[in-house]
Amino acid sequence: MPAAAIYLVVALLAAVENVFPPVPADTAVALGAFLAGPGGVSAPVIFLITWVCNVASAAVMYLLARRVGRPFVESRTGQRLLRPEAVARLARWYDRYGTWSIFFSRFIPGVRAVVPPFAGIVGLSAPRALLPAAAASAIWYGTLTYLVSRYVDELHDVARFVDRVSGWTLAGVGSILGLILVTALVWRRTK
Repeated sequence: MPAAAIYLVVALLAAVENVFPPVPADTAVALGAFLAGPGGVSAPVIFLITWVCNVASAAVMYLLARRVGRPFVESRTGQRLLRPEAVARLARWYDRYGTWSIFFSRFIPGVRAVVPPFAGIVGLSAPRALLPAAAASAIWYGTLTYLVSRYVDELHDVARFVDRVSGWTLAGVGSILGLILVTALVWRRTK
């Protein structure tokens, strides 16, 4: 494939992940990074395209949810999908842990796509929602691009590598969130 086609595919998959979470942006960026070098594809350009397109589509989903999400959730149909108590609980969670929960969630494939819209629904400000998402995405996609372009030598290793990294990341983020939750509960009980 020509380099421009690879860049386009990676850009589309990175952007679509926030609209349709099962789309594998991690695998797309890893494949693009794997192709860096022999096909005239640049690893830094793969990272930049992935990061910009993914954060831009997350911002669009956040803004869309901020504009029409709350009225939809308050409608009869919306209340069937998401109970008002759940929205209130989500708003309290974002008020208390919003920035950090958004930051850590961006490392979890599948979960990273639903966080910006919920932040928009509960009315979290754009800087509190989008800055941690952008920072975490830069770390995630930058690391993934670097490691794959530098250390993965065969195509079949790409998918195995992404699965392994995603698994470790999920375990790490889950452990951190669990520790935060336990600490908050203990602190609350002692208070």
